[in-house]
Amino acid sequence: MQLPQTANTPRNELRQQILREHRKQRQRTTRWVRLTQIALLVAAMGLWELAGRQKWIDVLLFSYPGKIVGLIYEKLIDGSLLPHVAVTVMETVAGFFLGTFFGTALAALIWWSPFLSKVLDPYLVVLNSMPKVALGPLFIVGFGPGIPAIIATTLSVTIIITTLVIYNSFKEVDANMVKVVQIFGGGRRDVFRKVIWPASFPTIVSTLKVNVGLAWIGAIVGEFLVAKQGLGYLIVYGFQVFNFTLVIGSLFMIAMVATFMYQAVAYLERKMVRGKS
Repeated sequence: MQLPQTANTPRNELRQQILREHRKQRQRTTRWVRLTQIALLVAAMGLWELAGRQKWIDVLLFSYPGKIVGLIYEKLIDGSLLPHVAVTVMETVAGFFLGTFFGTALAALIWWSPFLSKVLDPYLVVLNSMPKVALGPLFIVGFGPGIPAIIATTLSVTIIITTLVIYNSFKEVDANMVKVVQIFGGGRRDVFRKVIWPASFPTIVSTLKVNVGLAWIGAIVGEFLVAKQGLGYLIVYGFQVFNFTLVIGSLFMIAMVATFMYQAVAYLERKMVRGKS
């Protein structure tokens, strides 16, 4: 027997209409934001191109988009650019995943042991404030002048930040939720699995986006110091031979690949948060 739904139907229709209007408004806002972003980029590139061709700026130092795109196209055609991109992306991805994994594991370990937390707290603060470039020579001596030293430099940038952010997220979980699990006989493992981890999951996922930028910084800094291949190496080489078009072209490639990687992580974040909810 089907019950009448006359009372609920208008309310449901009103709710659906409000949701549709809200979705449309959000889509309109997103479109305007995208159009404004594209317009700003096109205007900036157009002004730069005009300034370069009209000699309003020193082309030797600042180049211009047409010349940079031509150089990138030339390097792509002769096959000399992609190996450099591949090396830098590999170093960045390795540092990104390793830094996120070990940083999260270290944060969980520190939360698990209050004694260890008190012992390591000043060391983490000091390591976080230390300029990571200064550690580069140590990594070169320890790992050799190659990719392992660059990945170690990337780890030094990502792992400490990840540990501090996630550990602070663990500490800020509502204490009442922890007490509820403890009242029902839950141990520290139950508290972590049922309260701490689920409550901190959005912060952990958001840390992925932060680590994208940090991993790129670590990889490029490492390549400045020791690399014989990679986009960081191309930047240093361009400065040495006074080819600033190559320098800016390498920066363009870093920006494009980093943007793609960031958008991929953002997409993964939306999927993971939606799946968790």
